[in-house]
Amino acid sequence: MKLFDSHCHLDFDAFASDRKDVVARALNVGVRAIFVPGVSRRQSLSNSSSDNQWPDDCAGVALLQGFGLHPYFIHQHQDDDLQWLAQQLESNPTAAVGEIGLDACCEDYTTQTRLFTAQVDLACEFQRPVVIHHRKTQPELLRVLKQARSKLPENPGVIHAFSGSKEQANTWIELGFMLGVGGTITYERANKTRTALAQAPLSNILLETDSPDMPISGYQGQRNEPAHCIDVVRTLAELREESVEELAAATWNNACRLFGWHG
Repeated sequence: MKLFDSHCHLDFDAFASDRKDVVARALNVGVRAIFVPGVSRRQSLSNSSSDNQWPDDCAGVALLQGFGLHPYFIHQHQDDDLQWLAQQLESNPTAAVGEIGLDACCEDYTTQTRLFTAQVDLACEFQRPVVIHHRKTQPELLRVLKQARSKLPENPGVIHAFSGSKEQANTWIELGFMLGVGGTITYERANKTRTALAQAPLSNILLETDSPDMPISGYQGQRNEPAHCIDVVRTLAELREESVEELAAATWNNACRLFGWHG
């Protein structure tokens, strides 16, 4: 059984001291591929520095890459970062655009919106999927993406850390998007999201951890890690009354299709 963690910040400093052990635990439960989003120009340049052990610590797991300007780092982003992003997409023909999005709890929403729209335009130009961050912003995100609908690639992207109702899920699915399923579903209080993902088409579901963030139930306040992908898929299997093996195979294929990878 192979698991694909479709959203994990394995390059963050939270893993700098024990990344090899983290990867070993992930491999032990079947994680064989990880998508690592980009969040800022600074972070991506740090990852490529000669004194950084990333990604040498990750032997045994396939790493897929994204480049993006995340709203959390809005004060780091400069206008010429968009030109840098275009250069990264041109130089990395399989890289996704992300993690990008809108966050109502972050500052400078006007700049967030301008950068998000520009990054969607780049995704259309280079025909790459987008990896979408959201917090209290799904209507605004959908408005921008619907305007670009005719130009988006065939597999347009994923709404990362999906939370919401069945109706909201269906809106993303109708737009061609995948739903990122992570630790949220391990909390029984997340009734709407659990119901929505129990009924969503299997062809539109991805597994993710968002490590080091979004810990699963029972691990609140602790660093999350990709090995918890197994807990997510087990919970999803219970909710959908499907086997873990069936879900692992389907979500693996979904992630490969989205990211254009033949693993």
